Amino acid sequence: MARNKKSVCIDLKTQEGRSLVKRLADQSDVLLENFKPGTMEKWGLGPEDMYSSNPKLIYTRISGYGQTGPYSKKPGYASVCEGIGGFRFVNGHPGQPPVRPNISLGDSLAGLHAALGVLLGLIARDKIKKGAADAIRKTGQVVDVAIYESVLNMMESIIPEYDRFKQIREPSGTTVTGIVPTNTYPCKDGKHVIIGGNGDSIYIRLMNAIGRSDLTGDNYKDNIARVRCQTEIDEAISDWTSKNTADEVLSVLQQVSVPVGKIYDAKDIVEDEHINARGMIEEVRVGTEREDGGWTVKVPGMSPILETTPGSTEWAGKLRFFQKYDFRCLH
Repeated sequence: MARNKKSVCIDLKTQEGRSLVKRLADQSDVLLENFKPGTMEKWGLGPEDMYSSNPKLIYTRISGYGQTGPYSKKPGYASVCEGIGGFRFVNGHPGQPPVRPNISLGDSLAGLHAALGVLLGLIARDKIKKGAADAIRKTGQVVDVAIYESVLNMMESIIPEYDRFKQIREPSGTTVTGIVPTNTYPCKDGKHVIIGGNGDSIYIRLMNAIGRSDLTGDNYKDNIARVRCQTEIDEAISDWTSKNTADEVLSVLQQVSVPVGKIYDAKDIVEDEHINARGMIEEVRVGTEREDGGWTVKVPGMSPILETTPGSTEWAGKLRFFQKYDFRCLH
């Protein structure tokens, strides 16, 4: 997460610190900030303060609820915004409290939306013709990213489902509402696999492979029909997977081109041959002999992969980042 980042410490509560930020912004393409709305303006570092001397600046702002609206001044943490954005409600098992993934997903989604907004702003800036640029002066723009909106943008059809049918999508455990079969299934060796057999032809291949061709007639011919028989279908698949190891399940279903995979933990990811062949596990040097003796650590590789400008890890980031948490205290 800190790959290739260089950093300085500046006290923005001082005039000298604010002047340094202004000087940096004047020679930059992009400024990114995630203070509570109004804070940068209070320091004289808001968008209009910057555009007077750098009209090409892409000024990107990340906050919990955006720069406008009645919630804009509220503190916005990813955990809260995941709830406001609708994500938390659909996670978990029916009849049980909503659960959260063990990552700060809202923060990551906001970062991705900010990166997308920056790139759109840069493309738009470069498309403005020189004559038009001279006329309107400012070719940069403000990118306003709200964490809750970044989450909401991932929520597929929950809004039109409610608006059209007054249907509120509920938690569905390990399934996905309205798609059958796609689920997590137990195996004999204690592992679990995910099987996505919801395509009509895929479903037939799946049921034939597990010896349940009796479930491929007209009552199961398409997804709408299979939704009505979801319990029956999932029980049939679970009965088969529970009699086989995860590797045996993969072997059978991959031969008939049914999407299937194990649920990986961190160890599985690091050791997987395909992930390594794609360069998605990278070993980088951290620290120096002077700082900490120097050591290496595995990190995710760069994604997406660009053909001619793929990027590279020049350094891992500040040593302090890797010393922030000691997970051994959890055991």
